Amino acid sequence: MKATATAHTNIALIKYWGKRNESLILPTNSSLSLTLDGFRTTTTVDFRDELSQDTFTLNDEIISGEQYNRVTAFLDLIRRSAGKNNLYAAVQSINEVPTAAGFASSASGFAALAAAGSKSIGLQVTDQELSRLTRQGSGSACRSIYGGFAEWKMGEQADGSDSFAVPVAPTEHWDIRVAAVILSDTMKKVSSREGMKRTVETSPFYSGWIDSIPSDMEQMKKGIANRDFEKVGKIAEANCLKMHATTLGANPPFTYWLDTTLAVMQTVRSMRDKGIAAYFTIDAGPNVKVLYLPEDEKNVEKTLRETPGVTDVILSKSGQGVTYY
Repeated sequence: MKATATAHTNIALIKYWGKRNESLILPTNSSLSLTLDGFRTTTTVDFRDELSQDTFTLNDEIISGEQYNRVTAFLDLIRRSAGKNNLYAAVQSINEVPTAAGFASSASGFAALAAAGSKSIGLQVTDQELSRLTRQGSGSACRSIYGGFAEWKMGEQADGSDSFAVPVAPTEHWDIRVAAVILSDTMKKVSSREGMKRTVETSPFYSGWIDSIPSDMEQMKKGIANRDFEKVGKIAEANCLKMHATTLGANPPFTYWLDTTLAVMQTVRSMRDKGIAAYFTIDAGPNVKVLYLPEDEKNVEKTLRETPGVTDVILSKSGQGVTYY
């Protein structure tokens, strides 16, 4: 049966950075994100008896190599769950997220693949079960099952049975906005997976990062519940800076930032000095995401576009969870 699903990417306000189990993708800390309506992946999966292997088409291009291998390995998980190990699928995806440039394209990609694949093969799964499955393709993808704010609980079990995302507040809870500031659409030199592993193993700052997460998480949830933008913005910005500090302490040290990344960060600070409530956060890449409120949208967009080195600014609202067609 053919099935199609759309999932949106998310931006982590409390970052996921590091794994305690590489193969099961179990994190060293819990994280919290906001799903964005501006970036999405739509995937169609068609499990068919006549196929002798999986096929994968991304943006109308036939994919092979590492990307193909990640998709087929994930389809293996779906096949095992359904007890149909010899059934293969044709996968077609349209990805509207810049790949490997600091936007979580794998989040929307694997969330859409998990949802469409599960439905296509006939699995009946709850959102929690779908989130747990999705995590094994890409960690951050487990949060994209839900709209609005979602928390990925790190869990404690060795088999990952208690590591999945749960909703924190729905899309309609709060009209908070995010400007994605695009500086570079090139592939980054250090992948998120490699960067996490290096900092966990070698950075002397990493233990301090982990120790700070429980307090950040508690305060972030309170800020979201009360729609306290200043509180949410300050915690998100500080959490981001702490995460990136771990990369500077790694051996060898590395950073995802460009000189233009620093320029946008300073632009955001300058906006605050002028009374515009705006805060930045940055994932594993050079591009900056700026949190702001609807009444400041025109000023925020104009100021960001005027910053040297900015190639585009894409505005997003809080996005929906997985949808099926």
